[in-house]
Amino acid sequence: MQRGIKYFVLISLIFMVIAIIVIKRLQANEVGFAKLENKNKIEEGIEEVDNKRNDIFGAYYGKANEKLQTLTLEEKIAQLFIIGTSTNSNIEDLEKYQFGGYLLFKDFFEGKTDKQVQNGIEHLQKKSQIPLFIAVDEEGGKVVRVSSNPKLVKAPFQSPSELYQNGGLEAIKKDTIQKSNILSNLGINLNFAPVIDIATNPKDYMYQRSIQQPKEITALYAKTVIRASKDTKVSYTLKHFPGYGNNEDTHTKTAIDERTYEELLHNDLEPFRAGIEEKAEAVMISHNTVTSIDKNAPASISKKVHELLRNDLSFTGVIITDAINMGAIQDKYTTQDAIIEAILAGNDMIIISVDNTTKDKLTKQKIDYETIINAVKTGLNNGKITQDMINKAVIRILSWKYEKGLM
Repeated sequence: MQRGIKYFVLISLIFMVIAIIVIKRLQANEVGFAKLENKNKIEEGIEEVDNKRNDIFGAYYGKANEKLQTLTLEEKIAQLFIIGTSTNSNIEDLEKYQFGGYLLFKDFFEGKTDKQVQNGIEHLQKKSQIPLFIAVDEEGGKVVRVSSNPKLVKAPFQSPSELYQNGGLEAIKKDTIQKSNILSNLGINLNFAPVIDIATNPKDYMYQRSIQQPKEITALYAKTVIRASKDTKVSYTLKHFPGYGNNEDTHTKTAIDERTYEELLHNDLEPFRAGIEEKAEAVMISHNTVTSIDKNAPASISKKVHELLRNDLSFTGVIITDAINMGAIQDKYTTQDAIIEAILAGNDMIIISVDNTTKDKLTKQKIDYETIINAVKTGLNNGKITQDMINKAVIRILSWKYEKGLM
């Protein structure tokens, strides 16, 4: 009887030892699998970071995200806007809202010396906690803001077509460098040029502002300007995506573009593709309604147009609207609605011209700085847009500022 009990205890002990060994091995396997799973997650994370580093500003996403965490909702929203300012603008009010940048018009420069312009821009920068993009339309020829003042530049910059006819692409390169040095000396860090729309008919609205050459030369023009700008402190902007064509002036009214997608693909998109390959930092979207891409909305607030730019042309820089309160938009949208649609479409920054006299064309109501901030807040509150949309745009904007050495 006692011998039987001893055998039973012994066998039980053996089974217990075996069970312990099995359990420990299973636990070891689970730890191993967990480590492997964590390793895979880490590798996926590294791969994701590496992919982001391939973005034009990807190396600065980490810094930008850290900065993002310190911003209030109002400060995030303000970064989305480039405010067109004039002598009618209340510059002191701008300090309250901390916008992403200012677009300076011709009257900001009229009659002023270098020092006066520098002091004015320095005053704006000192009032901003986050360094500003100070932008200008200095295309040359028909559109000159700075060089219209002989105190700043001896003679207005020539148009792209004049430069090309007189000196080819080498003249374009020299002009870009000279222009950039003058703008940078004044404190301007962003130029809304070059116009790389293909316009070969003198009757076209955009003809005088273009290089007036077919797609092959226009593409080389885009490459030349972007490449030359990389050795300067001024960023340049490819405009007006997806190509202006022979459309009417969108400053005043709706413009419908009925060209086929094939025409755009094999003609107008080529200069944009060329500029993007040279690491263009910004692209401006037109207000033309391009029916072959999206018949229901102007390009500037069309998600389909933005997807074309992001996905098909692999653009990772900052997308900027043309001024959101131009006639082509205000024919159908209130300013507040247009701002929301612009964010939904995928724009990172929105240009809006605001001064003491600006009014919404549809509602006849005055547009002020508080109105445009509140328009985005309302969109967030009613669920039309999300915090994630705002954050992604702001990270891209801040990354650009880090990349330019502004921050």
